[in-house]
Amino acid sequence: MRNSLPFNDIRHLHAHRFLVDEAYLLDAQQYEEWLDTMTDDIRYVMPVRVTTARGAGFDTSPGMGPGMAHFDEDKYSLTQRVARFATEHAWTEDPPSRLRHFITNVRTFAGADPEHVIVESAELLFRSRGDVNESALLSCGREDLLRWYGDPENTWKLARRTIIADESVLRMQNLAVFL
Repeated sequence: MRNSLPFNDIRHLHAHRFLVDEAYLLDAQQYEEWLDTMTDDIRYVMPVRVTTARGAGFDTSPGMGPGMAHFDEDKYSLTQRVARFATEHAWTEDPPSRLRHFITNVRTFAGADPEHVIVESAELLFRSRGDVNESALLSCGREDLLRWYGDPENTWKLARRTIIADESVLRMQNLAVFL
């Protein structure tokens, strides 16, 4: 097991704040502002979870390669998804979902490059739509790579996110939301 940064380390505090602020933007559906928290070379991926025997050595479709993924996106595709929400073609989110992103178990690790930190977190997403559909929960683990941008921004930005769902079969109608 690798050692995480202490909770009082400034990099951990800033990374934790980044995740809390990001969760607010997603809950408030302020997606344009959310896109601004990402690097131009973002990789945002959620490999498909598979159930395998203990000795198989994997439990996701070979994710970072050519394996199957619920989504494997870059800045352009994320921007297109956000832009689509403003059109009449966004029927998967009309009416919009009510969202609450719960972020916990945040652990931060120093990268080889001081301009980067690796952040692990657990997320529980609560989602409800309309007045008749049942609400849905999605639990997942995330590994993020945050990159520091100094003057004039002085902020961390999300450079990579890998999302691993805790279920092989997702019980949501669709994944038209961001995790």
